[in-house]
Amino acid sequence: MAAELLQATGGRLEQMEQQMMQMTSSSSSSSSSSTLTSSTRSKLRKVSQGLSRTVEEHSGAQRKTSAAAESFSQVQKSTHIPKGESVPDFEEKLRPITAQEGDSAMFRAKVTGSPQPSVTWERASGSPLSDGTKSFCDNINNQYLLKIKNLVLEDADVYRCVASNEHGEAIYSASLIVAENPALDFKKMLKKRSEKKRQEKKPPTEEEMLKILAGADKKDYERICAEYGFTDFRGILKKLKEMKKKDEVEMVRVLKPLEDVTAKPDTNVVFDTILELKDPNMRMLWFLGTELLRIQYSHGKYEVKQMGTKHMLCISSVGLSDMGTYTLQVGDKTLSARLNVIDEPLKFMSDFKPMNVTERQTAVFEVRLSKKTDAPLIWTVKEKEVKRDEKFEVSLSEDGLTYTLKIKDVKVSDTGDYTISIGDLAATVPLFIERIPVKFSSYLKNVRVQERGKAHLECKMSSKDVHVRWLKDGCDITASRRYIVLREGKRAEVIIEDCELTDSGEYSVVCTQDNDTQEYVTSANLTVDERFASVKSGLSDVQCPTGAPVELCVVLDDEKVDGVWLKDGVEISELSGVKVVKQGAVHKLLFSGVTHGHEGKYTFRAKGAESEAVLTIADPPEIDSSVLDLLGAQPVTVKAGQTAAIKIPFRGKPLPKVTWYRDGVEVLEDERTKVERTANSTSLLLSRCAREDSGAIMLRLKSDCGTAVANLYLNVIDRPKPPQGNVEFLELSRRCIRMRWKVPRDNGGKQVTSFVIERRVEGKKSWARAGEVDSSTTVFTDDKVEEGRLYQYRIRAVNAEGMSEPLETEEVRAGEPIEPPGTASQPQVSNVTKSTMTVSWTPPAHDGGAAVEGYILERRKKGSNMWLQVNKELLTDTKFLVDGLVDDVEYEFRVISVNRAGAGCPSTVSNAVLAKDPIRAPGLVRNLCVTDSTNSSISLRWTPPDDGDEPSGYILEVRPEDAKEWTKATKIPIAGTAFTVGGLQERMKYHLRIRAVNEGGLGETIELVEGVLAMPPPVPPRFDLQGKLKNQMVVRAGTTLCLQLSFTASPAPVVTWLKDGVLTAGKEVITKSKSNSQFLISSSQRSDSGVYRVHLKNDYGEAHYDVNVRITDYPQPPKNLRLEEEVPGTVTLQWDHSADLSDNNEGAHYVILKRDFSIPSWFTVAERVFSSKYTVTGLLPGRKYYFRVIAQNSIGDSDPLDSKEPLIIAKEKECISGLRLREYASRSRQVKPTFLLPLKDHAVRRGYDCTMSCAYQGWPTPQACWYKGESKISDSPRFWHSTANGVCTLVIPTCGAKDGGRYTLVLENSLGTTKCSCNLVIFDKDDMGLLESLTRQANKEKLIF
Repeated sequence: MAAELLQATGGRLEQMEQQMMQMTSSSSSSSSSSTLTSSTRSKLRKVSQGLSRTVEEHSGAQRKTSAAAESFSQVQKSTHIPKGESVPDFEEKLRPITAQEGDSAMFRAKVTGSPQPSVTWERASGSPLSDGTKSFCDNINNQYLLKIKNLVLEDADVYRCVASNEHGEAIYSASLIVAENPALDFKKMLKKRSEKKRQEKKPPTEEEMLKILAGADKKDYERICAEYGFTDFRGILKKLKEMKKKDEVEMVRVLKPLEDVTAKPDTNVVFDTILELKDPNMRMLWFLGTELLRIQYSHGKYEVKQMGTKHMLCISSVGLSDMGTYTLQVGDKTLSARLNVIDEPLKFMSDFKPMNVTERQTAVFEVRLSKKTDAPLIWTVKEKEVKRDEKFEVSLSEDGLTYTLKIKDVKVSDTGDYTISIGDLAATVPLFIERIPVKFSSYLKNVRVQERGKAHLECKMSSKDVHVRWLKDGCDITASRRYIVLREGKRAEVIIEDCELTDSGEYSVVCTQDNDTQEYVTSANLTVDERFASVKSGLSDVQCPTGAPVELCVVLDDEKVDGVWLKDGVEISELSGVKVVKQGAVHKLLFSGVTHGHEGKYTFRAKGAESEAVLTIADPPEIDSSVLDLLGAQPVTVKAGQTAAIKIPFRGKPLPKVTWYRDGVEVLEDERTKVERTANSTSLLLSRCAREDSGAIMLRLKSDCGTAVANLYLNVIDRPKPPQGNVEFLELSRRCIRMRWKVPRDNGGKQVTSFVIERRVEGKKSWARAGEVDSSTTVFTDDKVEEGRLYQYRIRAVNAEGMSEPLETEEVRAGEPIEPPGTASQPQVSNVTKSTMTVSWTPPAHDGGAAVEGYILERRKKGSNMWLQVNKELLTDTKFLVDGLVDDVEYEFRVISVNRAGAGCPSTVSNAVLAKDPIRAPGLVRNLCVTDSTNSSISLRWTPPDDGDEPSGYILEVRPEDAKEWTKATKIPIAGTAFTVGGLQERMKYHLRIRAVNEGGLGETIELVEGVLAMPPPVPPRFDLQGKLKNQMVVRAGTTLCLQLSFTASPAPVVTWLKDGVLTAGKEVITKSKSNSQFLISSSQRSDSGVYRVHLKNDYGEAHYDVNVRITDYPQPPKNLRLEEEVPGTVTLQWDHSADLSDNNEGAHYVILKRDFSIPSWFTVAERVFSSKYTVTGLLPGRKYYFRVIAQNSIGDSDPLDSKEPLIIAKEKECISGLRLREYASRSRQVKPTFLLPLKDHAVRRGYDCTMSCAYQGWPTPQACWYKGESKISDSPRFWHSTANGVCTLVIPTCGAKDGGRYTLVLENSLGTTKCSCNLVIFDKDDMGLLESLTRQANKEKLIF
């Protein structure tokens, strides 16, 4: 029997592990996988020890525990969720809790969803919540809490938080692990044994036992049977199973079974069934064949969904491997259906039609397959495989069905059949290239040349890949040697040298290209004109002395043209001393020595050309030397205006050319200048001489035989030139104008005697003499000036011959300048009729320094940019009647001010005024009433009048009750029919009246019958929170406590702040206004915690609002730590509660730490301990330990409370000898050693303890032997190991680098031997690379940290 129970123990351990692994698949949406920690294995070992102890002692005492686990599920009930609403979800999730017996535990969850979900708590086992369990809602933190006090082992379970609303529900589960307290456990065992001895209960009947076990958990059946003394355990289990099967028959009702599905590859499939479940948490398992589908590890391949009673399995992208029978197990129901995947044969889905593509474009071939395939698709053209490069681009679509081939920049060479082959499939698509038509970017142009000239014809095509032929009058001349045919890129040209008359005709260029039957032609005409010779350089008359060599030369434009020479019309055949020479196009007649017989007229004649010249004999000219001496001795002097006559005799044959020069410039004849010539003299006559005629005179006599020159000087006396340069003004003031100039450049041949100064006033045309100064000075001062006026001066030089031309200055101002006037006011229009308007304005504020002389009035039509001047003369008045207007047209006006400085800037344009007859004044305003009032304003509303024309606005007037005069509420009329009068005195009564106004005038006045008080309607106080201030606040100590509330009340209320019912007075700062109040403490302390109330009161009511303020800080440390070793291997710590943690506020708890005497590092033993007592287990016998307790809350940690002296753990003692236990006689059953839970790999940080454990079964009890590598370590004092109740444990304290390696446990009894191994890795806290690799390995394998 003991062996059977041990085997059952192992089975239950196995079952608990399976339950923890399967708990992750209980959710259809998401789940968190459970991790089996080393602490969990220790709890499993204790369960095994407890069961073994039950076998030996016939006791029902058992330690209850649970594996640390979490899971989450979410179910959507509504098919459509309105906008703004949602399915419940967990914002803050439950966390597994581990606590000792007698402590308290608390689960916290924060739930979201709209509408607000309802939250319930339940246990996964179905057991009711214990009496010490209390659930409540924390409205401050929006959390739902489940608090369990005085934990017992039976409280260990998986607790569920269920949040549900009309759209669905969300369930989050977390485990509660209750660790047994050895001290309590031992006392309870003794108590139970003594009670069993005192009370001898009668075993219950079979029916009573069935009722007892019906509501219990399966794992508690043995314990319950043992407690009630029921011995037929197997029989009662069989009957209980049969009874549950009968109940489960009705638990599942199939409304629609699964149906077979046939699908194509890569499509999505859904198996659906409709089930009616009595237990909505009933577990469902899906199988493919006999293999369980692991939904959460399928990476989206499988997905389980639920919509009401409809349950679905969704399979994405099905393939041939997904074919088979799918089974759903729920309760005792098994539903099956088959999935058939039809694999269609591979085929092309595209139509293969010949493709025509224009040259230089991109050709695109697309082939779509009926399904995906791993076989490669090959493109070939001209028996060559197409490879991806710059020319070809091969791509595959995202769905893997469409293959695309792009041929970029197609050419004629790309024409051909393109073959697509994939596996056994093949298809061919022809590609045809449509050539781009040839265009002439430059056509042949008509050419005209002369005979024997060079002709050049050319054209330019759009492409260079063309064939070119040249035609003349339709005949091919491309290969003729008579023509030079050139081709360069897109340019074609022909050149004809030495054109003949026969070369005239029509020339054509014919272009063709491959794969194009079209011929592209351009033509032009060549015209060759008959060429005549022409003279490029003709003959010139020649004069020479007797016996001198002479050359007559003619140059033609054609060297092949011949000509003849003639003398006096007779062809020269033989003439002594004459020679005819021809050098190409140059024809010469050479005379070796000229005689009188050679004189005559010579002519050269050629085809179309003729040139003539005269050859004469002449002597050089000569002037008498005495005349030359006389002319050089003294100048020729003459007065201006008189005539100068200069006559010089000479000799020479032929008559020389006479040229007169003045200052090196040839003198030409004109009205004043005459040149007379005779056979022996020449004369120069200059009439009306001027000063500029003075200068050096030269006579030049020139003939072919020589040159003679005579020089003399002509002096003309005249008035001086004007003074030089710009006049410099030395002073420009209101008293005088002082100026300076430079003397004239030319004094006219006589000494300058004085300077005459004249001036002209601005606006006048006449000049007046201002004064005269002696020639010794060039400075003049005019002191007869008016300030601000402009003056212009001119200065003349005077000599004996008269006055010079004047030197004029620019206009200068005496004193400060006068500016044009400023801008007049905006014109106002009145007295409007359909043809006239009266325009008025006010003078400018600034007159520019001179009085305004008048105004210019301009008008324009609205929308036009052209201004027309209304007045012809300046207007002296500021009002003007404008007539001649067009009826029903809008006009705008502007005014320009004018003073003696000129016109100023135009004024602002007047408002547009419509030319029409006057408008009637509006009638009486109707329905004047008050709509609202405040302490400083009154709001009115009214209705427009019925009589008169439509008003353009309203004039509202206000009069306080104690005043007699009315005041306008606005400067301009009110445009609307409502207005709020502001700036009023609080609680003052005001009278109001209003009247309408338009362009026709003012309407009648209407007044309110009674005055109106400036105060708002009475309103009792009320708070305007708007979610800004909650009724509970948590503030950290040292920070600012600020309570600010807004409210509305009329009149303003009296604001009073109270704390805990007492008026506040002290360090707080309270600010108040008519609509809000603020309570501020700059640095809060714990003593500031309490209930703060703000109280509002006025004549019409009162209101108050309470805010519960709690000031938090770091917790105070616990006190008086006491250590007690009640059970071997354990230490019970007790301390006095911290004052800040006694009420369990803010999730405050304790953290327990321990430290081995030999190492400096502290290790956490337990977290979230809420009681003031805790028992530390797992301590090694014979070692020294320090213990530390820290209080912790949301702010931080308190100062630690440490044990003063280390505690030495006593070694194990012998069992209690005085306790007599009844022996249990078990049936003899031998079992070979096997491992129920084998060893698992560990990763431990350096300096920490490592505990390895495993569960086994075997009878007789096997001997355990531990090895590290090949070395036996069972007897080493470095390690601590134990073997009891089917669990083997090895503890390695304070692990170092040398402790890493492979550890092996060998179990051996008389029936056989078995062993298992694990690896231990030691890492440092800074070894992040190793730690990350271990973490990744832990996610894939079973690795314990």
